[in-house]
Amino acid sequence: MQLTAPATRSAGTTRRTGIRDTDGMAVASFVLGLLGLLVLNVFLGPIAIVLAAVALWRGTARRGRALLGLGLGVADLLVLVAVMSADSTMSWSL
Repeated sequence: MQLTAPATRSAGTTRRTGIRDTDGMAVASFVLGLLGLLVLNVFLGPIAIVLAAVALWRGTARRGRALLGLGLGVADLLVLVAVMSADSTMSWSL
Protein backbone atom coordinates (compact mmCIF):
# COMPACT_ATOMS: atom_id res chain seq x y z
CA MET A 1 0.00 0.00 0.00
CA GLN A 2 1.40 3.34 -1.05
CA LEU A 3 0.26 6.43 0.81
CA THR A 4 1.52 8.96 -1.71
CA ALA A 5 1.07 8.97 -5.45
CA PRO A 6 4.17 8.63 -7.61
CA ALA A 7 5.31 11.91 -9.13
CA THR A 8 6.64 11.97 -12.67
CA ARG A 9 9.68 13.97 -13.67
CA SER A 10 10.25 15.53 -17.06
CA ALA A 11 12.54 12.64 -18.05
CA GLY A 12 9.77 10.14 -17.40
CA THR A 13 11.27 8.60 -14.26
CA THR A 14 9.13 8.29 -11.15
CA ARG A 15 10.00 9.32 -7.61
CA ARG A 16 7.89 8.84 -4.52
CA THR A 17 6.81 12.18 -3.07
CA GLY A 18 6.96 10.77 0.47
CA ILE A 19 10.78 10.70 0.39
CA ARG A 20 10.87 14.48 0.64
CA ASP A 21 8.65 14.33 3.72
CA THR A 22 10.89 11.81 5.45
CA ASP A 23 14.00 13.86 4.64
CA GLY A 24 12.30 16.85 6.26
CA MET A 25 11.48 14.78 9.32
CA ALA A 26 15.11 13.69 9.63
CA VAL A 27 16.33 17.29 9.46
CA ALA A 28 13.64 18.46 11.88
CA SER A 29 14.59 15.77 14.39
CA PHE A 30 18.23 16.87 14.22
CA VAL A 31 17.38 20.56 14.68
CA LEU A 32 14.90 19.92 17.50
CA GLY A 33 17.33 17.58 19.26
CA LEU A 34 20.09 20.17 19.02
CA LEU A 35 17.82 22.95 20.24
CA GLY A 36 16.52 20.72 23.02
CA LEU A 37 19.97 20.58 24.60
CA LEU A 38 19.55 24.28 25.42
CA VAL A 39 15.84 24.85 26.05
CA LEU A 40 12.64 22.86 26.59
CA ASN A 41 14.36 19.49 26.57
CA VAL A 42 11.36 17.85 28.24
CA PHE A 43 9.30 18.58 25.10
CA LEU A 44 11.82 18.75 22.27
CA GLY A 45 13.67 15.54 23.21
CA PRO A 46 10.70 13.18 22.78
CA ILE A 47 9.57 15.01 19.63
CA ALA A 48 13.06 14.58 18.12
CA ILE A 49 13.03 10.88 19.01
CA VAL A 50 9.62 10.31 17.42
CA LEU A 51 10.46 12.25 14.24
CA ALA A 52 13.74 10.38 13.85
CA ALA A 53 12.08 7.01 14.40
CA VAL A 54 9.37 7.75 11.82
CA ALA A 55 11.94 9.01 9.29
CA LEU A 56 14.05 5.88 9.76
CA TRP A 57 11.02 3.61 9.56
CA ARG A 58 9.90 5.22 6.29
CA GLY A 59 13.39 4.90 4.79
CA THR A 60 14.79 8.41 4.59
CA ALA A 61 17.71 9.24 2.34
CA ARG A 62 19.21 11.27 5.21
CA ARG A 63 19.74 8.32 7.51
CA GLY A 64 22.74 9.89 9.27
CA ARG A 65 20.80 13.03 10.08
CA ALA A 66 17.94 10.97 11.49
CA LEU A 67 20.34 8.94 13.64
CA LEU A 68 21.90 12.17 14.93
CA GLY A 69 18.42 13.47 15.76
CA LEU A 70 17.66 10.25 17.60
CA GLY A 71 20.90 10.48 19.58
CA LEU A 72 20.35 14.15 20.41
CA GLY A 73 16.79 13.44 21.53
CA VAL A 74 18.06 10.77 23.91
CA ALA A 75 20.80 13.16 25.07
CA ASP A 76 18.12 15.79 25.79
CA LEU A 77 16.36 13.40 28.13
CA LEU A 78 19.63 12.35 29.78
CA VAL A 79 20.53 16.01 30.40
CA LEU A 80 17.09 16.55 31.89
CA VAL A 81 17.49 13.56 34.22
CA ALA A 82 20.97 14.67 35.28
CA VAL A 83 19.85 18.23 36.03
CA MET A 84 16.72 17.05 37.83
CA SER A 85 18.78 14.81 40.07
CA ALA A 86 21.21 17.67 40.79
CA ASP A 87 18.67 20.38 41.75
CA SER A 88 15.49 18.35 42.30
CA THR A 89 13.58 20.62 39.89
CA MET A 90 11.96 20.11 36.50
CA SER A 91 13.73 23.07 34.84
CA TRP A 92 17.24 24.39 34.52
CA SER A 93 18.97 27.58 33.45
CA LEU A 94 22.38 28.42 32.03
